[in-house]
Amino acid sequence: MTADIRVSEIFGPTIQGEGALIGLPTVFVRTGGCDYRCSWCDSLHAVDSEFRHDWRPMSAADVLAEVDDLAGGIPLTISLSGGNPAIQPLGPLIDLGHERGYRFALETQGSIAKDWFGRLDALVLSPKPPSSGMDPDWEAFSSCLSLAADRPQTVIKMVVFDDADYAFARGVANRFPAYPIFLQPGNHTPPPPTEEEAVVDIDGVMDRMHWLVGKVTEDRWFEARVLPQLHVLLWGNKRGV
Repeated sequence: MTADIRVSEIFGPTIQGEGALIGLPTVFVRTGGCDYRCSWCDSLHAVDSEFRHDWRPMSAADVLAEVDDLAGGIPLTISLSGGNPAIQPLGPLIDLGHERGYRFALETQGSIAKDWFGRLDALVLSPKPPSSGMDPDWEAFSSCLSLAADRPQTVIKMVVFDDADYAFARGVANRFPAYPIFLQPGNHTPPPPTEEEAVVDIDGVMDRMHWLVGKVTEDRWFEARVLPQLHVLLWGNKRGV
């Protein structure tokens, strides 16, 4: 019997707000549970065990049925997020969705490698910088890349708050030169907003964006792509958009 997926929320269609697929119409399946606890996490409702009673155990068929209802029966991209979605048994969902014409993108910090990564359409690996308070597991990260091989579109995306994060990002890019690099300014400083708080300091975000663009251009780091979180600019940290 296939294990259930712990689902924090399913929402959309909306647009992907960040990274390589920014602007792409998407339905989000946000899973519950994470092996990290980043200092600036903006999705605590999908991370903290305090919220585990809100996470629904769902079969792959039930998840896809809910997505299908939201999408009006028209296949589109399904973004698998969290928490850390790599914790969940998502292989059957990916296979079932592909049979019906859906595409799958997954974002994870690269701390848990799964053999079904190679069946994704897009894999976003987001190693956490010093400002997160977490230490990347580079052996696991490399395993994620190996399991994905050359099948899904694979990119590395990093949040940058300050000079230490920027130096970290440069080091990651040097360590994995074959992969496209996406950088985004963090959208708030610790502690993160409460669940009720959807307002973001947009001026602060844009100041950090200007600083980051300046750093990249001054350093002639022309391979890096710098993008804001579009959904944050549009809706702040509001859930379900």
